[in-house]
Formats: sequence, C-alpha cells, structure tokens
Amino acid sequence: MNFLLDPEIWASLLTLTALEIVLGIDNLVFIAITASRLPEHRRDAARKLGLALALLTRLALLASISWMIGLVEPVFHFVRDFSWRDIILILGGLFLLYKGTREIHESLEKVDGIGETIVRTGGATFIGVIVQIMVLDIVFSLDSVITAVGMAEHVWVMAVAIVIAVIIMLVASAPLSEFIHRHPTVRMLALSFLLLVGTMLVADGFGFHIPKGYIYAAIGFSIMVESLNLVAAARRRRRRRAAEAEPPMEKSPGSVP
Repeated sequence: MNFLLDPEIWASLLTLTALEIVLGIDNLVFIAITASRLPEHRRDAARKLGLALALLTRLALLASISWMIGLVEPVFHFVRDFSWRDIILILGGLFLLYKGTREIHESLEKVDGIGETIVRTGGATFIGVIVQIMVLDIVFSLDSVITAVGMAEHVWVMAVAIVIAVIIMLVASAPLSEFIHRHPTVRMLALSFLLLVGTMLVADGFGFHIPKGYIYAAIGFSIMVESLNLVAAARRRRRRRAAEAEPPMEKSPGSVP
C-alpha cells in the first residue's frame, strides 16, 4: 500500500485522467452527432454501448504496451519516415474530415427552395454507429496511450485513468447529446471542431506537430462566443414571451382613434 503515498503516482494519475478527459471531449462530440442519426429510442443505448466497447478497446491497447511502443518505429520512407502511428493518425484525420464534411452537407442541404432541411435516419444502422464510434476511439486511444507510456511507469495507473475518464464520458454523454440536438448552431460548431481536430491529426501524421493547447484554446474561445449567443437568444425569447403575455393597453375615452 506504500504506492498510495507516492506523490508521483498521484500526479501521474491526475495528469493522465485530465489528458483522457480532454481527448474524450472530441470523442463525446462525435458520439453525440453520430448517435443522433439513429431513432431517438436507440440513441442512448448506442452511446453507452459505444463507450463501453471503447473502454475495452483502450484497456486492450494498454495490455499490449510493447506493441504500442513499436508503432512509433519507421515502417517506410517517402520524403520522411512514416510509422504505423503516423499512418493511423492520417487515416483517422481523413475519416474525421470526411465525416464532418458529410454531416455539414446533410444538415444544410435543402429539399426545396422553401428551406426544409433534409433529415435522414434510415441510412444509419445501430451496428454502423457503434463501429464508427469504436474507429474514432481507437484513433484517439493510440495517440493518448502512446503519450501516457512516457508519462507513467505503471500500467495500472494508466488503466485507472482511462476507467475514470470513460465513466465521466458515460455520465456526460446524454446531457451533451440532448443539448446539441436542441441547438442546431451548437451542432454546426461541433462539426467544425471535428474538422479542426481532423486537420490536426493529419498534420501530426505528416510530422507537423500542432500543440494541442492551441487547438483547445481555439475551441474554448468558440464555445465562449456561442455561449454568449445562446444566452442572448434566451433573453430575447423571454422578452418576446413577456411582451406577448402582457394585456393590450385600453384606450381612454377621449383618445383619438
């Protein structure tokens, strides 16, 4: 039990948990958007099952630490050395760019000239949504676990951090999904985040490392601006309802019609 008194272990646990949660924000946004293509009564099950399988995937990756470390070794050379990690990041980034662009197109494309938005739910299957959630989680798991290998000496510390992060994601998935579903502008903002993260992954795979602090600072600023917009819109709706609820003013007998 002496390890519980080691401050380095607690620092590693807190750091890795924060890392997994930050990376999980992107995953939650993707899960919320992907699950929204299913019928409403199946969305919650898709989110929970996808996250549960994501937890098993991350723990399985941790169990193969030696293989994970080998992913950073070059496998071929074209202008520069490319490792399996680079290839996976590039493919994952392209997948995010494709998915984000397609979702934006289907959200904004019009059926006719009067502004009716296309709503497609029949094209998405429960298994297809789960597979997409797992594919994205594998991409972020590789990135975060490879980083975690250099930050912690004990595998169990990384495993505990992953479990804590996934539990937090399970709790936050339903409220976040409902919020995004109620506010189309937040959905567009979330899709733009996917494009931003996809670009970051592709750039990282080609050796152009973009500090994640810049990405999350941009995302945080956008969220702050959109939060102010939502607050202002809510105030306008309250004023409009209050004005509609007020009784009309009665005219005095001597007033001019």
